Amino acid sequence: MSATNAITEKQLDTRSIHTTNTVRDSQRSGRRSLTRRDCLRTGLLGAGAAGLAWLAGGRPTTLAQAAQGRNLPALKITDIKTILTAPAGIRLVVVKVTTSEPGLYGLGCATFTQRARVVETAVEKYLKPFLLGKDPTRIEDIFQSGFVSSYWRNGPVLNNALSGVDMALWDILGKRACLPLYELFGGKCRQAVDVYRHASGNTFAEVEDRARKFMEQGYRHIRVQAAVPGLATYGARAGDPPPKNDDTRTWEPKPYCRMLPKLFEHLRTKLGDDVELLHDIHERVPPILGMQLAKDLEPFRLFFLEDPFSPEDIGYFRHLRQQTTTPIAMGELFNSPHEWLSLVTERLIDFIRVHISQMGGLSKARKMAALCEFFNVRTAWHGPGDVSPVGHAANVHLDLAIPNFGIQEAREFTAGEREVFPGCPELKDGYYFANDKAGLGVDLDEKAAAKFPIQDDPPFDYNWGNVRRKDGTIVTP
Repeated sequence: MSATNAITEKQLDTRSIHTTNTVRDSQRSGRRSLTRRDCLRTGLLGAGAAGLAWLAGGRPTTLAQAAQGRNLPALKITDIKTILTAPAGIRLVVVKVTTSEPGLYGLGCATFTQRARVVETAVEKYLKPFLLGKDPTRIEDIFQSGFVSSYWRNGPVLNNALSGVDMALWDILGKRACLPLYELFGGKCRQAVDVYRHASGNTFAEVEDRARKFMEQGYRHIRVQAAVPGLATYGARAGDPPPKNDDTRTWEPKPYCRMLPKLFEHLRTKLGDDVELLHDIHERVPPILGMQLAKDLEPFRLFFLEDPFSPEDIGYFRHLRQQTTTPIAMGELFNSPHEWLSLVTERLIDFIRVHISQMGGLSKARKMAALCEFFNVRTAWHGPGDVSPVGHAANVHLDLAIPNFGIQEAREFTAGEREVFPGCPELKDGYYFANDKAGLGVDLDEKAAAKFPIQDDPPFDYNWGNVRRKDGTIVTP
């Protein structure tokens, strides 16, 4: 062995020890995530030394081989657990994957808020024993093996459980590489993420007022929803919520279909043409009324109209495309690629609106975005309150790195959410900004999370499943 190589290997061992000590020191000092500056000062110096060894005549090595050369144990998954918390009053499920490297762990969003305890069971009773001891850097293999491990697959419970693990493994990889995830995804395609907010009200004037406030804050895209008097209108603040498990929330589609074009006529007259307006039908009307509504809204130039049909009625999109030029967004409830593949390849939608944890996590979302790029379908990932700040960070990192980004649904995090999840994406001037910390850049304070336990009685919001027509017929929520 040459003197140069001997010195280099000694440098590697010294810097590896220094990196581990830095992680431990950061834990003692209360700092929750290594920044890029920390990594550049410690871990990446070791990587640079490895490069010097290669230039001096050594052979290129994998990360695993380099670890073996420094007498470091192979990286393994040592624990997987779920943290259930509700800092904003909404049940959130977050998965924490811990590794054999001291201080190295990852976080992922697995929130299925209507069935939080079922996802908890799927993670801790089934995925955890299957994955303990495995290499957390083998992200694709872990996803594929976990996906088929249940035999029956493509459902929201298992997909959310897999997502929690998948996002956590990407978080670990970013931390180990000392890079934000958007760098691992190929680097930024934009400096920040354009977002939209929700302006809702009982009257047109209330919706207008809330929209103006968002415009004053710099938002360029606003989703608008208005109540129909006497009906349980989705997305509108139409009074106090009903009692638990009440079955009297009433909905009729035709009054809503008559009201909506009038709302947009009012808003375009009052707000002008510069602001982009969006609306979510939320699969609340029969398909034929959805098609008529899309046509009726054409004069008001929507940025997009969301969920005109339910996932069970996707065959109607071929007819809709022939009837209107209103841009269409779809996908919030999708689980399986079979639900969206033809909509993309036949160019029947303009925006894909999938809830990333619902489809299995970042690994699946990256593939979806890549396919959509070839058919000029833009992304608009689902981002309401029942996505944890960890999930919102995953959305933002992907938004920054993909060329066919469209828009991102956003929310302003509460003080409780910021306490539980340090490092939340920042909202400013109508954009989301990611921080430059390694991985997802968001941490979780478990002591703070424990102050906001989820509610188990009732186990979910009984408003879901209790919307009915006047004759008592159940309708989609």
